[in-house]
Amino acid sequence: MDVPARDVDAVILVGGKGTRLRPLTVSTPKPMLAVAGFPFLAHLLSRIKAAGINHVVLGTSFKAEVFEDYFGDGSELGLDIDYVVEETALGTGGAIRNVYDHLTHDTVVVFNGDVLGGTDIGDVIETHDNNDADVTMHLVRVPDPRAFGCVPTAADGRVQAFLEKTNDPPTDQINAGCYVFKREIIAGIPAGKVVSVERDVFPRLLEEGKRVYGHVDQAYWRDMGTPDDFVRGSSDLVRGIAPSPLLKGRTGESLVDPSAGVKDGVLLLGGTVVGRGSEIGAGCRLDDTVVFDGVTIEPGAIVSNSIISDGAHIGAGARISHCIIGEGAVIGARCELQAGMRVWPGVNLPDGGVRFSTDA
Repeated sequence: MDVPARDVDAVILVGGKGTRLRPLTVSTPKPMLAVAGFPFLAHLLSRIKAAGINHVVLGTSFKAEVFEDYFGDGSELGLDIDYVVEETALGTGGAIRNVYDHLTHDTVVVFNGDVLGGTDIGDVIETHDNNDADVTMHLVRVPDPRAFGCVPTAADGRVQAFLEKTNDPPTDQINAGCYVFKREIIAGIPAGKVVSVERDVFPRLLEEGKRVYGHVDQAYWRDMGTPDDFVRGSSDLVRGIAPSPLLKGRTGESLVDPSAGVKDGVLLLGGTVVGRGSEIGAGCRLDDTVVFDGVTIEPGAIVSNSIISDGAHIGAGARISHCIIGEGAVIGARCELQAGMRVWPGVNLPDGGVRFSTDA
C-alpha cells in the first residue's frame, strides 16, 4: 500500500571515511559498499521512500562524486536527491547545518548513514508531531548500554539528559542516530563551524528548555562500522531479520546474483551473498560471508564471517575466517587466514601459506 507523501525532508549524513572497514573503503565510501546485493545506502533510501518522504539531501564529503554518479537525481528511485559537499570536517551538527539551504519543509528527518535500522520512520515522525517537539530522537533499547551514550526519558517521553558511556547506566535507551528536527532548530546551529549534535546541540537545547522527546522502541538496529557488524548486517538483510523494501520476497539463507556461477556441492549458509559475475567452485562452503563482484573462489575453499572484495581470487582448499580480502587480492591454494586478518588490495599470498598476523 502506497503511503501518502509527507511534507518532510530527509537528510542523510554520509561524509565519513569508514576507516574501521579498511581496506574496503580505500576506494569506495562505506555507504556505497554492497550489502545484500545493493549499496548500503540504497536500503535506507528505499525505507525513506516507503515512509512517504520524497526529498532527500545527502551530506557528502569523502569521494562525494561516487554518490551522485550512482544515484543521480534520484528519479529512478522515485526520489528527488540533492547533494551537499562538506569541504572540511564539521562534525555531525555542523554537517546538518551545512545542508540547511537545501531544505524545503519545516520538518526534517536526519539519518546517520552508518546505521542499518528497522524502525518505522513514519512512527518517529508521528511522535514528533504529536508532541509538537523541537527535536525527536529515535532511541533503541539494548541489552548492554554501557558501550553507548544513554538517553533517559520521563514518563511522557521528554528527554531528561544525555549521558556519556558509563559502567552503571541508568537506562537501556541509547541514541540510534535518527532525529526529527524542526527546521528552525537547524537554523540555530552555528554555520561553518565544527559542531557535535550529541555533545553541543542537544545539551544546549535541554538547557534552553526546548521540547526534546524520545521515540523509544526495540526495532532492529546495527552500526555497520566494523567488519563483524558489516557481515552480520548483510546476513540479517538477506534472512529478513533486518527489513528492506529492496529485498521484499527475496529473503532466505543466501542471495546469489543471477550472473554468478555456483558449482555443484556448494553450501551457502547464514545469509551469504554472492555478487555479480562471481564464480564459486565445487565443494566450497561459505558461511556468513559477503562476496562482492567478479570474485573467483576455487573448489574446496571454506570461508566464514568474511568479506571478499571485487575481483579477488581465493585458491583451492583455502580456509578463511573473520577476514577482509581486499580488491584484486590473490589468496593461494590451501592458505589459512584467521582472526581478523586484512589483506590489502592487490596483495598476492602464495600457495600453502599460513598467516596469523592482522595485516598483510
